Amino acid sequence: MAITNPLKFIQQTRGEISKVVWPTRREVLLTTVMVLVMATLTAIFFFFVDLLIRTGLQLVLGVFG
Repeated sequence: MAITNPLKFIQQTRGEISKVVWPTRREVLLTTVMVLVMATLTAIFFFFVDLLIRTGLQLVLGVFG
């Protein structure tokens, strides 16, 4: 394991951080809204799938139970 000089490490870290392309406020807002919309649509979809399965299972158990 190589031992690195702490000062050199900090300089390299700053150099790498300066290469990062940070998203704009508009990009962050847009992607956040997209995630919330998709999560809501997914929750609604699984609610109806659960409702369909529950209704079908109750129907089957009602007939044979």
